[in-house]
Amino acid sequence: MEHVNRFIIQCGEAANRDELRVRLFSSSLSGLAFTLFISLPPNSLITWADLEKQFHKYFFFGVHEKKITDLVRLKQRNDESVESFVQRLREVKDKCYSLVLDDR
Repeated sequence: MEHVNRFIIQCGEAANRDELRVRLFSSSLSGLAFTLFISLPPNSLITWADLEKQFHKYFFFGVHEKKITDLVRLKQRNDESVESFVQRLREVKDKCYSLVLDDR
């Protein structure tokens, strides 16, 4: 919810036009959020309400939310490179919505 509110504030006057909000929203996303956005079927988000519904469904209803215990249990696989493990670790961290963690 915080991301959506920040986005609307940053849009200023453009936030008053539904079609501009929908068009500009993807530029505010990165990582997992952007991956979700580009994986949606073409033309599935016509209105701002459609976009908000999809975004909240995935990120804020807790269906995919991970916990700190998921991070602690994460281990590097024998055949996994360090780069792949770090990427997987970041992906799990990004799903820990109620935690405030940076990459350090």
